[in-house]
Amino acid sequence: MKTKILITILVGSLVISIVSAGLLAAKPDKPGKPDKEKPVPSTDVELVKKMTLKGPPPWAGGGKKKEGAATGILGAPVSGSRYAIVVGISDYPGDENDLVYPVVDAAEMAEVLIDVYGFGFDDVSLLTDGAATRAAILAAIEDIAEMAGSADEVVFFFSGHGVKGLAQDWDKERVDEGIVVHDGTNITYIWDGELQAEFSGIGTSRIIFIFDTCLAGGMKKDLEEPGRVIAMATSENGTAVEGDAWGNGEFTYYLVDEGTLQGKANVHDYDGDGYIGQAEWVTVEEAFDYAKANCAYDRPTIGDDFDDDLLP
Repeated sequence: MKTKILITILVGSLVISIVSAGLLAAKPDKPGKPDKEKPVPSTDVELVKKMTLKGPPPWAGGGKKKEGAATGILGAPVSGSRYAIVVGISDYPGDENDLVYPVVDAAEMAEVLIDVYGFGFDDVSLLTDGAATRAAILAAIEDIAEMAGSADEVVFFFSGHGVKGLAQDWDKERVDEGIVVHDGTNITYIWDGELQAEFSGIGTSRIIFIFDTCLAGGMKKDLEEPGRVIAMATSENGTAVEGDAWGNGEFTYYLVDEGTLQGKANVHDYDGDGYIGQAEWVTVEEAFDYAKANCAYDRPTIGDDFDDDLLP
């Protein structure tokens, strides 16, 4: 199947408006279907901004760790098709919450999936800035749910701001986390319970989530299930950073740019040819280990249901 990239760029100015609902009732027991146009009711909402650093970082990361997520044993390859939704929002409604590098993060993630892995992904939806609305993101997930089968794989990547609050998103958590998106005019959210409800309809062999946001680790509990890997830039309470020193979000730079595109994360000779440092053999776990070892500000967290290492 021919690889497809969907790219739309925001045109014109947008007006910011953050609206929280009133007091929350008890959370519904059964997951509902997220409304594409508006998030579930929420209160005590706090948008937690990714920090933008100027110039070189004052200190470097920690280098190689002795223990990590990678085992050195390659897991079984995907036997079916592979799909991806890659989202980056630099230009939020208004000017107050704008970032510099999420669109770059998303473009490089798409490059990894399309070029590094030999055009192995059958469909890559790249949604940035104006195209990255709540409705468009949820529609892309639902489109994949209709196409994907049990032997297939899905990757979901997001770079931008994070949010926390009390949301009626069907999970058992009192405090919820999510990703900050927009509706074309106003800032809005997709909560972790909403993501869980959407992805529960995708019965693929594995799903890989990657979040370069503040509070990303807080989404781990909701999204963890058999057949999933969740690579997150930060802990539940952590702040993510981007900056000129990397030309990316810090986590994405080490995970995607340096770790994968440059092949520096590949330390296991999975194909037995006597060479390492090969971009096409960087597994998800190796990329995460490299990012965790080198991030000076972010505190990467992973949830990994698989015993062996996975090539995307």
